[in-house]
Amino acid sequence: MFIVVFLSRPEASPVSRIDGGGADSPLDGNGGGGESFYCAICMETVADILKFSVSSCGHEFCFSCVAQYVAAKLGDNSARVDCPHPGCGGAGAVEPESCRDIISPDLLDKWGFLLCESALGAGKVYCPYRECSAPFLADDGREAIAQAECPHCHRLFCARCAVPWHAGVECTEFQQLGQDERGRDDLLLRRLAGRQRWQRCPKCQMYVEKSEGCNYIKCRCGNSFCYRCASKVSALTHYCNKCKR
Repeated sequence: MFIVVFLSRPEASPVSRIDGGGADSPLDGNGGGGESFYCAICMETVADILKFSVSSCGHEFCFSCVAQYVAAKLGDNSARVDCPHPGCGGAGAVEPESCRDIISPDLLDKWGFLLCESALGAGKVYCPYRECSAPFLADDGREAIAQAECPHCHRLFCARCAVPWHAGVECTEFQQLGQDERGRDDLLLRRLAGRQRWQRCPKCQMYVEKSEGCNYIKCRCGNSFCYRCASKVSALTHYCNKCKR
């Protein structure tokens, strides 16, 4: 059983998101009038209308500084964004809900993804498709499950091998393949070889098909082997010690 967890973005606030300062922007600290406060990050006096308060500790900063600070923390893939005040000591934390009007929707999405990863802990696995990569919580029955479906992109993958579904190839066989043998075309060729009962040269890895005669095969690479079991065979006797024939 796989459980996918998504953190939805809060509904848009009636207050417009503030993206940055400019000549006519209130973020330059000169607009708005009225009361002002001191931002401990940029060390500027800023109008109260641009004040951001960390609810858990009460420390105050300007919108612009908090937006840049949060972006930097998320850039480091940190799910928890501690209060940036040097004297806070991790007592306070900035929450996504309070930042929805000062950071971009993409950053909010990334924050939600990081929080989801953190909540899932060590038991998490990921959808193996690069354009999806949704995190899942795997239960204790993961080893007993082979074929699974990602509830986010609805594509099949192998829970044991943590790769896109390798139809027609057993997990033990797939795990023995090299990285250059796990592509879609390689797996299709492997399935075809299995149906046609082709044998693979143990030296050059090329597939061969016996048309007639005994099980002695001499590959174009010069290697001699048994068509039934791929064991080494004498070019003189054509006898396979493993198959006893």
